[in-house]
Amino acid sequence: MTTSKKKLVALQFPFFENDYEKNLKTLTSLINKAPDNAIVTAPELCLTNFSFDKLNEASEFSSFAKKEILKLSEKKVISLSMCEKIGENFYNSAKIFYKGKEIHSQPKVKLFAFGDEEKHFSPGSEENIKIVEIDGLRYGILICFEIRFIRFWLKLQGADIIMIPALWGKLRKEQLVAITKSLAIINQAFVILSDSANDDMAKSSGIITPFGKEYRNDESSYISYNADLNEIKKMRRYMDIGLK
Repeated sequence: MTTSKKKLVALQFPFFENDYEKNLKTLTSLINKAPDNAIVTAPELCLTNFSFDKLNEASEFSSFAKKEILKLSEKKVISLSMCEKIGENFYNSAKIFYKGKEIHSQPKVKLFAFGDEEKHFSPGSEENIKIVEIDGLRYGILICFEIRFIRFWLKLQGADIIMIPALWGKLRKEQLVAITKSLAIINQAFVILSDSANDDMAKSSGIITPFGKEYRNDESSYISYNADLNEIKKMRRYMDIGLK
C-alpha cells in the first residue's frame, strides 16, 4: 500500500429520469468536494436512474458524462454504475475510473427481477467480478442486489476496499444495513456503500470498517471517513481466517 491513510467517500443524493443534466451536475459537484487521492463511490445509475423507456438516450448521456468523470478521476478513484450499450444490448455497468482512465468495467450479473431489470438490461458475466489492484490497493465492486449472493463475497475475499453502488428500496433498509456490515466483517475489508437518496430508497450510505464499525448518515449527501488502512492487516492478524 502506498499510504496507510485514505479518505473514503460515499455519495448519497436523489437523481431522476427527467433531468440528466442536473444529475450530472450534482455528481460532479460532490466528487469535487473529495480531496486528491480519495476513493469515491456514487450510487447505482445515478446519472439517469433506470430510464427503461429511453435506454438509448440514457446510454448516450452516460457516454457523454463519462468524459467528465474521467477528467475528475485524475487524482481520485471513482466508482459508480451507468447505463451502457454494447452491440444491441443494454447493461447496468459498474465502472472504476482512475488517472483519467477506465480501469475496470463490470456489467451487473444479478439483475433485480422485482424492479423489472431483467426485461430491459442484459446480465453480465460472473468472470468480471474480481479483485482489481490499483497502486497497491485491492478493490472489488458489487452492484446493489449482487451483495445478496455469498459466492460473490468469496470472489472478493482479499480485497482491501469493496465498493457498492446501490439503488436499494427503503422497505428493505434493515437488510441493506445488516448485509453490508456483515460483508465488511466477513471479508475483513472496508466497505463503501453509496445508495440513492430518493424518497423511496433506503439511504444507509456510508463506510464500514473491517472491524464492523459503521459511519453512516442518512441526512448527508457526502459521507467521508479518514481510513487507516492498517486496520485491514490488524483485523486479518487478530482474526486469522486465511486472508492476506
